[in-house]
Amino acid sequence: MLYSLSDQDILFPSPRLCAHPSGVLAVGGDLRPERLLLGYSLGLFPWYSEGHTPPLWHAPHERMALFPERLVVNRSLRRALNRNDFEVRYDTAFEEVLEGCAGAPRPGQDGTWLHAPLRAGLLALHRAGYAHSAEAWLGGELVGGLYGVTLGRVFFGESMFTRVSDASKVAFVTLVRELVALGYTLIDCQAYTDNLARFGAEELEGELFYELLCDLTARAPRAVWPTGAGERRADP
Repeated sequence: MLYSLSDQDILFPSPRLCAHPSGVLAVGGDLRPERLLLGYSLGLFPWYSEGHTPPLWHAPHERMALFPERLVVNRSLRRALNRNDFEVRYDTAFEEVLEGCAGAPRPGQDGTWLHAPLRAGLLALHRAGYAHSAEAWLGGELVGGLYGVTLGRVFFGESMFTRVSDASKVAFVTLVRELVALGYTLIDCQAYTDNLARFGAEELEGELFYELLCDLTARAPRAVWPTGAGERRADP
């Protein structure tokens, strides 16, 4: 059963009601920032192909998540971090990171799910202080990065892109270490990928994920989000 959402009322059914094998819970509504925030707070996210209307809202039965303190960094990436080739900055080029993620080729996908209406909603969240980017710069050029949404002590990771080998991975690892220092305790990675698993992310049962989400979104982080150039934290 798929639930139909109103364009006027900003309401969602509980993600625990999702019965569709694909993890799609609801269809409809819009992508205004208020709806996006409510969706994230409940564990829902919009994901659908460009040109497909109305929006599809997902509540996967298993959720890929990373506890930041359990981050795994392999030897080759440690070497890349230690070379200090990239400068990692926060929130200095959010819109450009969105465009980079939208234009990144994805195996088995035509077009992008990060289309103009969704980018507009995310940009509004960024201006309101909820959506953030971590960026890898090389020689004054943006060469990779990622973005996500923050609520309480949860970082909802959305997408990343890279134009130079290891750029987005360096940005990700640097960000995760920063999140630990700021007091974030959960990173939502949405769906399983081998790359996320190598970083230490794990699949959680939906019920456990939603329980954690309810608790952690109600807690404030210890410090405010960084802006500008970040300080690289030493390898443990």
